[in-house]
Amino acid sequence: MSTPIDSPRPRYLRAAASAAAASAVLLVSACGGGQEDEAPAAATIIDDERCATNEAAGTVTYITGYQYQASVSILEAIAADALGYFDAVCLDVEIQPGTGDTIGNAQFVAAGTAQFTSLGNEAEILQANASDIGVMGIATYGHVPIATLLTGTDVEELGDLEGATLGHKGMLPAPLEAMLVAEDVDLDEVEQVEVGYDPSVLPRDQVQALTAFRSNEPFLLEGMGEEFTEWRPEEFGVAGSFGVMATSPEFAEENPTVVEDFLRALSRAFEYCVESENGEECVGYAAELSESGYDVEHNLRVWQTESDLATGTTRENAPVGYIDLDATEAEGQTLVDAGQLEELPELEPLFEPSYLEGVHTNGEVTWPAEGQ
Repeated sequence: MSTPIDSPRPRYLRAAASAAAASAVLLVSACGGGQEDEAPAAATIIDDERCATNEAAGTVTYITGYQYQASVSILEAIAADALGYFDAVCLDVEIQPGTGDTIGNAQFVAAGTAQFTSLGNEAEILQANASDIGVMGIATYGHVPIATLLTGTDVEELGDLEGATLGHKGMLPAPLEAMLVAEDVDLDEVEQVEVGYDPSVLPRDQVQALTAFRSNEPFLLEGMGEEFTEWRPEEFGVAGSFGVMATSPEFAEENPTVVEDFLRALSRAFEYCVESENGEECVGYAAELSESGYDVEHNLRVWQTESDLATGTTRENAPVGYIDLDATEAEGQTLVDAGQLEELPELEPLFEPSYLEGVHTNGEVTWPAEGQ
């Protein structure tokens, strides 16, 4: 398992008074009794005024990053809906499956057609805004790149890829390009081609390297009984992230309690689903939304891998989903170095950690305890 990326100046901390103020909106007597391992009741947990404010926002549309895949930032929303957590904070949330075109999803959010969406990483926030698509990151769940590079076992060093063919899904992800550049690979000597989502192109030798998601294609190839080598960017000192929740700055400014309580419900669902005995239940909620052909076993591995990465790269006393602008700056620099951005923009207007921090105390989501 990968280790967190260290940063000398974490910026995720806020005064304890902020968390205390957020806690004050909760009605500590709202939830009834129950055992710890049971899904909590969906009684309203916020006061009447806040409830009315959230209800006044109307239907809130969330677009998943890709279908109903059990990825971090997607499964929590599905589970929050199924477990009644959105109801508990007086939100009417409509979940729409995304196609995988996350920049397209960002356009819907920027236009106000949707209010929230999952993006692949913080780099996509920067790329969207560079294209005049106004979205803002409000939570970042994973603090290592989710992108990985797969090769045959005959590739002993990345330099061996010169003269070979590399398959990608539209473009070479910035963390992978940074990794190759760090190893002095001449990218002009690597033929890059667009391939689909079937990883068998690698063992069939249609490509000699394949961009992948570390929670997906490696498991699929293992299931096929194929051997391969996995190259992870963070092992070469490359910064990255995954599982980013985005909204529009205008919506957040007009509806701050909606943004906070949307994240509150997601955080509560994450805490529930990350418990080993609850993971399969949460993935089952996603399977129910999928029309057919949903691979529960594979998606459970996706969830377990990504949630482990999310918790494993979260600093002590920080909430899962915290935003660290120092790490964001390092990730953004990979885009500049790769020529995908002309310059690094001012980051603080594009990422706002206060909404997530406002619904946590010492890294734990503020929610009435059962039995009070």
